[in-house]
Amino acid sequence: MLVPFLIMLREGIEAALIVGIVASYLKQTGRGAWMPAVWVGILLAVALSLFVGAGLQMVSAQFPQKAQEFFEALVGFIAVIVLSSMVFWMRKAARSIKSELHTSIDDALAHSSGQGAALVAMVFFAVAREGLESVFFLLAIFQQSANSDAPLGALLGILVSIGLGYGIYAGGVRLNLKRFFYWTGLFILVVAAGILAGSLRHLHEAGVWNSLQTVVFDLSNVLPVSSAFGTLLSGMFGYQDMPTLGEIIAYVVFLAVSLFFFLRPAQRQTAAAASRPTH
Repeated sequence: MLVPFLIMLREGIEAALIVGIVASYLKQTGRGAWMPAVWVGILLAVALSLFVGAGLQMVSAQFPQKAQEFFEALVGFIAVIVLSSMVFWMRKAARSIKSELHTSIDDALAHSSGQGAALVAMVFFAVAREGLESVFFLLAIFQQSANSDAPLGALLGILVSIGLGYGIYAGGVRLNLKRFFYWTGLFILVVAAGILAGSLRHLHEAGVWNSLQTVVFDLSNVLPVSSAFGTLLSGMFGYQDMPTLGEIIAYVVFLAVSLFFFLRPAQRQTAAAASRPTH
């Protein structure tokens, strides 16, 4: 429950920030009459996300066992890519997202005709990205977790993010967004490592991946994955009581590489760019 709550809280706050920036800019520039177009874009993005999620879930339910295992592995790999890119995109774009959205709004409303459609499209694509990210994450976490509280956690995360987003927009809630995205980013990378290892396990069960299947250690008598704490660790970090060599390699390598780039100071990159010779 905690994992989908935190992920959907982060996704929801990202979407709320985008909507809040758009709404504030329209209001500040005397173009508040365009807000209905913003809501149309938001509703279309939500509808698309729900449609894609429901469609994928319905299609996967018709697969035979091995095909379903392969599908779950594929969804897991996509979720890892999406989650990782989301973390690094926000880390890079946090400082410029406001100015970029302002520019996009000005461009959308600069033409003499088709302004409403352009604004709807801009908001739609901005919010749809967050929605589709959430879809693949939730599919992966629901498939790899036996915890029935996961949908409730996701719903609570969305509701809390809506409340916080409105509070930030209205000015009554002060949230250190830099610190929030930093710690949730670290958490998401750990979750993504667990999803990656679980996807490798699904590939093996689908008969596609049969290498590195040596069991490294057996904790089934000490901390079985079926126990309450084992289930919690499995849902949060992809814990398995009998992990294979391939799963451990995937987990450790992904986490080491992603954390290296995530924790690397941004100043180092800026300094390196500034030291390059100019022509």
